[in-house]
Amino acid sequence: MSAIDATAFHDFEHAGWERAAQHYADAFGGVTTQVANPLLDAVGAVIRTRLLDVATGPGFIAAAAAARGAIVTGLDFSPAMIAEARRRHPDVTFREGDAEALPYDAASFDAVTMNFGLLHLARPDAAIAGAHRVLRAGGRYAFTVWAAPDQAVGFGMVLRAVEELGRSDVPLPEGPPFFRFAAADQSRQILERAGFVDVEVRVLPLTWRLDSPDGVYDALSRGGVRTAAVLRAQTPKALDAIRGAVRRSVERYKEGDRFVVPMPAVLASATKPWQP
Repeated sequence: MSAIDATAFHDFEHAGWERAAQHYADAFGGVTTQVANPLLDAVGAVIRTRLLDVATGPGFIAAAAAARGAIVTGLDFSPAMIAEARRRHPDVTFREGDAEALPYDAASFDAVTMNFGLLHLARPDAAIAGAHRVLRAGGRYAFTVWAAPDQAVGFGMVLRAVEELGRSDVPLPEGPPFFRFAAADQSRQILERAGFVDVEVRVLPLTWRLDSPDGVYDALSRGGVRTAAVLRAQTPKALDAIRGAVRRSVERYKEGDRFVVPMPAVLASATKPWQP
């Protein structure tokens, strides 16, 4: 892998989320919201917990935490995403801010969450170090990422189709490996390096329930960033072939009148120790 230009990758992701904001909730909400309770349980979110939801997107986790009585702030670097979150959850506090440079004082929160946001950062270590800084001693941090594409098969379908029928060597800004933290040892190491203790990593057996066999392709082409950019770079002929291949793959998961695609996630959580 070539050296990462962190600024270029950051700007690429920012532009991508501005584009995807209006589609993300419909594209991925049915599967990403399934982690709300496990994620909030992992940080002990209850009444009056001061919780920061980083890379909040449409605000799904922030709203679920607020429903538990937590004192919540949702943070995202995309103005379009913040607008969408405020539209959907007008009673929750949202503000613009960067996961890699959290705009809060030390020890401001009891809990910090990040739902699938770590995958999209140029400097994930900086984001986790920042979460450690803004947590009080004894506070809890938790993040989710997708499992590897052989398990989160919606991703696997698209990546395989691009490799076989299109071109995967699309000139995009280089970023960290998308599935890096799907490996439990990688999630554990990054948390421990940031100073966290009591690290726990487990797999959540999520499923993506779709009304159409085109649902996976449509979601990744409109509601994502890296994969969407790869798809936009294909020729029309290749794109038709890729869509058809993904559709046929989804059809193998038909159950009744729906399509149920395995999309497990990895949940990692840890504690800021009482003593440095």
